[in-house]
Amino acid sequence: MIVVEAKKLGKNYGRVKGGVQAIRGLSFIMEENKIIGLIGRNGAGKTTLLKMIAGYLRPTGGMLRVFEREPFNDLTVSAKTLFVDDSMTFPLSFTLADILREAARFFPGFDAKLAEALAEYFSLNLKKSHHHLSKGTKSTFNAIIGIASHCPLTLFDEPTSGMDSSVRKDFYRALLKDYIQHPRTIILSSHLLSEVEELLEDILLIHAGAECLHLPVADLKEYAIGLRGPARNVGELAQGREILHREEFGQGNIYLVVKKNFSPERLEEARTRGVETVPIATDDLCNYLTGSKGGIDDVFRRN
Repeated sequence: MIVVEAKKLGKNYGRVKGGVQAIRGLSFIMEENKIIGLIGRNGAGKTTLLKMIAGYLRPTGGMLRVFEREPFNDLTVSAKTLFVDDSMTFPLSFTLADILREAARFFPGFDAKLAEALAEYFSLNLKKSHHHLSKGTKSTFNAIIGIASHCPLTLFDEPTSGMDSSVRKDFYRALLKDYIQHPRTIILSSHLLSEVEELLEDILLIHAGAECLHLPVADLKEYAIGLRGPARNVGELAQGREILHREEFGQGNIYLVVKKNFSPERLEEARTRGVETVPIATDDLCNYLTGSKGGIDDVFRRN
């Protein structure tokens, strides 16, 4: 079943022609019961896209369907969707215990025992008010709501903002363990793919509001390869191929990242000519695909 579908989706802020174009011509399909990574640099348009999926914002172009309905101000979509971010607000008079109690009434699948157990594990004082919490503690509590709600579509927008390293790791582990027991569609936005890639089945990589890649994580890991060695030999091997990243090191040596479309025989030949092949970390690949072309070396070369 398709949960989210977009075709040439667009979102402008301000005047349609003279305003800021936050989302530009996005087309994708997201299926049920997957954890999908929405990856991109800060300002790429991740939050805008999630808010449109959640029904908070109306698209200014293209088509968007969530559970086969237009999500903007749609109660049917709202009842099946939870948007978790660092700006979640609750009544000032509510303690954390009050919020958990009301969440159990609002979400049919809410697991109150799990929420309380996670709150205890993360040492949250349920007698405190949400607005008195530190940034990291708020993020932790909001994440607990997101996990325990068991919403058919759960959207996490940079959910670990303010958390320390150990809490982030525990959150990801808790999310995965609960997802295995209660499969649903989870979209997790982040600018740090290395932290979340072990959770993900698919990724949608966007840059400046447009799609760069949309594919399974397993395919992303095989998308590109690094070539390092004598400039002439590396250049010959990479000839005619798209270069994603370039660095110069030493005298007469270069490092190129190119799409991984070489035969094993061709790579073996390259090794005999002193060209080293290097696997590319997914985080680095995403940076190369969404960063300035040429690398930092070109900045110093021009100056």
